[in-house]
Amino acid sequence: MTAPETMPPVRRIGFAFNPTSDPAIELRERASSWADAHGVASWAAQAADREALHRELPGSDILVVLGGDGTFLRAARAVIEDDVPILGINVGKVGFLSKVEAGELERVLAHLVEGRYTIEPRMALEGRILRAGSSLPGDRLVALNDIVVARGSLARVVRLDTSIDSSHLASFVADGLVIASPTGSTGYSFSAGGPILGPTARNLVVTPIAGYLTTIRSVVVGPEAVVRCRVVGADESLVSIDGREDIPLEVGDIVEVRAIERPVRLVEPEGSLPFWDLFRQKVELLPS
Repeated sequence: MTAPETMPPVRRIGFAFNPTSDPAIELRERASSWADAHGVASWAAQAADREALHRELPGSDILVVLGGDGTFLRAARAVIEDDVPILGINVGKVGFLSKVEAGELERVLAHLVEGRYTIEPRMALEGRILRAGSSLPGDRLVALNDIVVARGSLARVVRLDTSIDSSHLASFVADGLVIASPTGSTGYSFSAGGPILGPTARNLVVTPIAGYLTTIRSVVVGPEAVVRCRVVGADESLVSIDGREDIPLEVGDIVEVRAIERPVRLVEPEGSLPFWDLFRQKVELLPS
């Protein structure tokens, strides 16, 4: 077996945490104390405080996220922009995105400062809202897991015309449509019946949510594809970014999604479980 490539030792660590979780706050204190005791520069910020993250991330060697998947996704949106490796330490219930459990904190931090880790590239997504009647593209929306077009609070389906590049795929009458990355293929897309992709694949997964009278359950397209979803009928609809930001949509609006060329760099500490073993272990923790 080939020995893993030696990585540069970590000298400055950021800790992003969930401020509403007492275990995460306790873990942040443990992490900061460990860094101080071992002469490692560190800083901490709330995972949802993007201004603080963008201020501190430049010059940092790694961002360690203390919390569950929601906390990880909040912090990941900052590193998509700032290109800093990221590692999740789970203090949530399942933590599909975390490679490490809270009890392993000190051991893993020691591995990081010794360069005993590897980097796994993950594809992220970029979305834009093209408003009906406007020729201007909307703000750039970035996601690690998925971009979802869905009905709002009203329990009524939406009608969505969906295309891949210049080809019309389907007119879905459904609760919504998930456009997921390989990382996000274990999330909402999987719950809606989509396939699970290997984490380092570069594909988009397009999955309708509770589609009515449709023979298309899910499709996988290449990294150069552009997925467009136009709202053609809805009493209420929205676009959700990694399940954390909901933006209202109107009939005629188009949501355009594509892969981001530069990958997000996830840290794999020495001794981490391979993805499929970790996935099986996490699935076994889910309630039946």
